Amino acid sequence: MSDYLMTLIEKLQAKSAHIGIIGLGYVGIPLALRFSEVGFHVLGFDIDDQRVDTLNSGKSPIEHISSNDIRRITEHGFEATADFSRIGEVDAIIICVPTPLSKHREPDLSFITGTMDAISPYLRKQQVVSLESTTWPGTTEEVLKPYLTDRGFEVGRDIYLVYSPEREDPGNPDFTTRTIPKVVGGSSVECLKVGELLYAHAVDRVVPVTSTQASELVKLLENIHRAVNIGLVNEMKTIADRMSIDIYEVIDAAATKPFGFTPYYPGPGLGGHCIPIDPFYLTWKAREYGLNTHFIELAGDTNRNMPRWVVGKVADALNDHQKSLNGARVLALGIAYKKDVDDVRESPSIMVMELLREKGVLVEYSDPHAPTFPKMREHSFDLSSVDLTPETLSAYDCVVLLTDHSAFDYDLILEHAPLIIDTRGKYRGINTKVVKA
Repeated sequence: MSDYLMTLIEKLQAKSAHIGIIGLGYVGIPLALRFSEVGFHVLGFDIDDQRVDTLNSGKSPIEHISSNDIRRITEHGFEATADFSRIGEVDAIIICVPTPLSKHREPDLSFITGTMDAISPYLRKQQVVSLESTTWPGTTEEVLKPYLTDRGFEVGRDIYLVYSPEREDPGNPDFTTRTIPKVVGGSSVECLKVGELLYAHAVDRVVPVTSTQASELVKLLENIHRAVNIGLVNEMKTIADRMSIDIYEVIDAAATKPFGFTPYYPGPGLGGHCIPIDPFYLTWKAREYGLNTHFIELAGDTNRNMPRWVVGKVADALNDHQKSLNGARVLALGIAYKKDVDDVRESPSIMVMELLREKGVLVEYSDPHAPTFPKMREHSFDLSSVDLTPETLSAYDCVVLLTDHSAFDYDLILEHAPLIIDTRGKYRGINTKVVKA
């Protein structure tokens, strides 16, 4: 065992190691909270100066994380910075940056490579680098490792490299950073040992795997499993609709089987930073091996087509009420990708709004978690959230329930909206002025 390894292990065991977290978003901030809670000194890095200032002032930029939590860790030494030259101050570097798709639906690793470009000049011996961003199997070895070896480091001897996929579920009160098991793969046996020690303080259970590639594939399998099953139930929804069968009744009855079935529920499509994107990382990498991922791509096509199916249901419902889609006033209920969060990334609600707007609809939205429509690279609406009152609801030709936030007054909506397009099954068993979508 090298002196570098022994010293780093001693620091991790004694909690005297300094933790650096790059990317202070939905993954990075919970990690910063957790490592601070267990006694580590944490330095956070982000390229967004405004976010850095917000955190340093003791305020949370994310709705489901309280400012009290941020103030508590800042009082115990947490600091955010946009100065990547300070990377030499930390012993562990955890990278939690986005991995989107390009416009051609190919992996975009520019945030990862940009991070490595920024920190490489300041890396030193006796550090561990852990990537948590979702990516294709081989990224840690093929993309990150050369940054270290090109600097003259010997991975596994004087610097350590691991991959540990994030498993955050924002807004889910049943699971926390501490209680969600943490998968870790190392670039070597020594790297895995360091990775296990790093995360063992922060989580209840560490799950080691034999390689970084296996760890990368674990994350993809988890999200592909969900994407495929959601695609299946969305397709079943369209079949049940044509047969005049209530898909929710079918799912609930099937879920009584105590083995071999897990219930998934349909919706207007897929959203968030993982499930709509991650399967295509494996699809892209599989081509390198001469393989086609037909099954995964078919599920993706089904899920991407759901917003169009919803718009078709809106058009049919308005037509049944002697109204045209062109010129109609429609209120979208919820623009977040899932209930009770403020995250709108890849939200199918926004795709529904865009498709309606393209067809001449005057579309507005109501979302208690998004008071103003956020700035986005690919979508632009100059809108603010509409307050739900009897007067506002009755002024629209129809409302489309896209995100089933707990804060919505569903009785008020049912009483005063002239027509409801329900994509979430909130109005099960109600047929008057409710159209299932």
